[in-house]
Amino acid sequence: MTASILAQTSSPVPQTSNPEAQASSPVPQTSNPEAQASSPAPEAESSEPQKDSPVPQKDDPVMTEPCQLTYSIFFPAEHGQCKAAIAWAKQVELRTNGQVKITVFPGGKLTDAKQCYDGVVRGKSDIGMSCFAYTRDRFPVMEAVDLPLGYPNGLVATRVVNAFYQQVNPRELSDVKVMYLHAHGPGLLHTNKPVQYLPDLYQMKIRSTGLSAKIIEALGAIPVAMPQGDTYKSLQKGIVAGTFGPMEVLKGWRQAEVIRYSTNCKQIGYTTAMFVVMNRTKWSSLPKNIQETITIVNQEWSDVHGLAWDALDDQGRDFSIQNKNFIFELSDKEVEKWKKAIEQVMYHYLDKTQVKTYRVKPILIAYIN
Repeated sequence: MTASILAQTSSPVPQTSNPEAQASSPVPQTSNPEAQASSPAPEAESSEPQKDSPVPQKDDPVMTEPCQLTYSIFFPAEHGQCKAAIAWAKQVELRTNGQVKITVFPGGKLTDAKQCYDGVVRGKSDIGMSCFAYTRDRFPVMEAVDLPLGYPNGLVATRVVNAFYQQVNPRELSDVKVMYLHAHGPGLLHTNKPVQYLPDLYQMKIRSTGLSAKIIEALGAIPVAMPQGDTYKSLQKGIVAGTFGPMEVLKGWRQAEVIRYSTNCKQIGYTTAMFVVMNRTKWSSLPKNIQETITIVNQEWSDVHGLAWDALDDQGRDFSIQNKNFIFELSDKEVEKWKKAIEQVMYHYLDKTQVKTYRVKPILIAYIN
């Protein structure tokens, strides 16, 4: 399965616009430590009516005025993933000829990262974006994607999570309409003390969530759960000695300012899968031609987010070097030790998932192997 999925990720996916070019354009940064580095986000196309939009059906609900939707995102407005989401909202409005208008609320203004999914289910927001890992044990099947499979980049991770969801279609997401999913590049170690060998990590307090916390524990460190928004101050005050995340966090969350070292352990690189979901009742209220139009945009936009993650990783690496931080590469011998240490995370996950969702176990084993 892994081989086939990764092979699929190398083939080009048609885009309405050029997301790769859009994902590489720089955006000015704010000076606030808690503010986010911005990133690439695609621009909407011309405002002319879309001639190729699906044609309304006779039994479709009649829309006498534009449908107004709210979109809750925990990323701040300056962050590249928020910008990509705003561009998606604009594209939906454009392609539906203004029949759907989406107001984006960044920075957790409507619902915070942990409450985002339930907020969509309960109608606090019509659409929401957050991480599966922020709601522990709520999404046991989708957590499979977060395992340390050695993801090379965000585009691959994004395509894997969408392919996995489409194949498995887990019941844990049945109470919402999934727009699309995306996932960041390989999660690495960023610390205040050098970590070149496994014993260096012993008893270090490392910010980590979900399955990444299990990885940190298996490596001999102490996991400390917290959202990204709290990590800067926690590193600054010494509450944690490091964080486990993609290179993106070094600029996107300004964490390069409060760490000194990064350890490139991409061979055990995990990811954090993220959802973009819509309230099911609200989705059902839309005419079929509008649903079809949004679905087309969704199919294009997951890659936009994947490419944005990769551009953000590059920016994070450069920003960290500018801050005179060091990046360590693990030796081949050390890589094997780290891989051996995290095997228990794989086996524990399979045992847990076998009880709850036995039917997907063969698929999960194929992904891991």
